[in-house]
Amino acid sequence: MNLSNLNEILKSEPAYRTKQAKKLIYQDLIENWSDATTLPRELRGKLDEKCSLSIEGEIFISSDKRTVKALITFSDGLKAEAVLMRYDKRNTVCVSSQIGCPLGCKFCATGKMGFKRNLDFSEIVEQVLFFARYLKKENGKVTNIVFMGMGEPFLNYENVIGAIKILNNKEEFGLGARHISVSTIGITEGIKKLSQEKIQINLAISLHACRNTLRLEIIPFNEKYSIEKIFKATGDYIKKTGKKVMLEYVMIKDVNDSDQDAEMLANLARGYFYVANLILYNPTGIFKPSPKARVEKFKEILISGGANVTERYRFGKEIKAACGQLAYDNGKMLS
Repeated sequence: MNLSNLNEILKSEPAYRTKQAKKLIYQDLIENWSDATTLPRELRGKLDEKCSLSIEGEIFISSDKRTVKALITFSDGLKAEAVLMRYDKRNTVCVSSQIGCPLGCKFCATGKMGFKRNLDFSEIVEQVLFFARYLKKENGKVTNIVFMGMGEPFLNYENVIGAIKILNNKEEFGLGARHISVSTIGITEGIKKLSQEKIQINLAISLHACRNTLRLEIIPFNEKYSIEKIFKATGDYIKKTGKKVMLEYVMIKDVNDSDQDAEMLANLARGYFYVANLILYNPTGIFKPSPKARVEKFKEILISGGANVTERYRFGKEIKAACGQLAYDNGKMLS
């Protein structure tokens, strides 16, 4: 698929043609320009040649049908993964912003494959359109988008925001900003930039530890983005936007799940503007997930400490589509 050429092709056409074309792509969800019968035949041919709508994706479906993972191949042959998660009343698409990831977090499979390249805005939007078309066939639609797939969104800031503007624009995909969330490991420059955007999407911080020494062990980038720097940036973000911030915390057995860890997280997450989101670790290597009893005790300490707490439902573990499991390299899925 190549949406990057769309405006260039249509610049010599009447202005209403651009509006027509965007409606066909993002709302009617056509898969081929031959279906764009509202456009002149000659223009359809030009668009078909220079702005293909084809998306090459291989699908993996969980046994309970609630999770669908797509392995999408781009024009240069590289691939990225996106995941559809079906809740009772919403369909959330988790998109990737990079092929691979340069952060090397110890609990994340994507970090093991290294960094290949950034995705452009068109390739990010492509992941959403793939599942929008998929859901259309059963009269469903995408209701939420989370930038929590492969890569660090704020290391590809311009393309991520470019994609979000298309996904939010009423004349394009038209999804409300409050239904779009971006997760960052704590790239403070990106947090500051986001606070200045007119699109007030949701911000999540992949925290995972409340001590710099521990966080550095599992998140090497903590050397540059310490907990103190991150919370200074999120504090400024909250003052400027008035929006809550999600603190994501993956529960790893005997690593970050002690009572002391819970007390420290409670101190950070206390108050109206922070929400601690507990995520049970999905096996990708040397760690193990915290036992259920430990998670419950951890949660009790958070609540008694005045923190707002949620626990993420686990999707797609069996097809390696769960949080932290997305990885692809040299044509083979990493185990």
